[in-house]
Amino acid sequence: MKSKTKGRAAARLAAVQALYQFEMESTPQAQLLDEFHRHRLGAEIDDDQYAEAEVAFFDNVVTGVIARRDEIDGLLSAKLAQGWSLPRLDRTMLQILRAGTWELIARPDVPTASAISEYLDVAHAFFDARETKFVNGVLDGVAKQVR
Repeated sequence: MKSKTKGRAAARLAAVQALYQFEMESTPQAQLLDEFHRHRLGAEIDDDQYAEAEVAFFDNVVTGVIARRDEIDGLLSAKLAQGWSLPRLDRTMLQILRAGTWELIARPDVPTASAISEYLDVAHAFFDARETKFVNGVLDGVAKQVR
């Protein structure tokens, strides 16, 4: 795997973690980015070495999702099965879907299949195959609408 690819994969995972923290704790954006820059991206925490993330890409995902959250949530809500709503989703799942949707609408330089595949990898870090298939279905639906 090329280092840029690894750096972006690490950035995506960290972005989902940062967005989760933003959602749960309402950490101000500047403080959130600073905390991740200083303590999480490429750091060692409790003997776990965090992969070196592409910091600019991490910042781009986090700030982009926060800035366009209403638009993103509208796209996601339209792709959920009847009877489902964003508040019913697991909070981590929602951040994965938000980040993936943002990348599909805001980063045309990233191929559709790559963006979806990368967020499936993130989903695998937190969920089993059933939930990962759900992420695939929702992001695929978003991609067909926005690309």
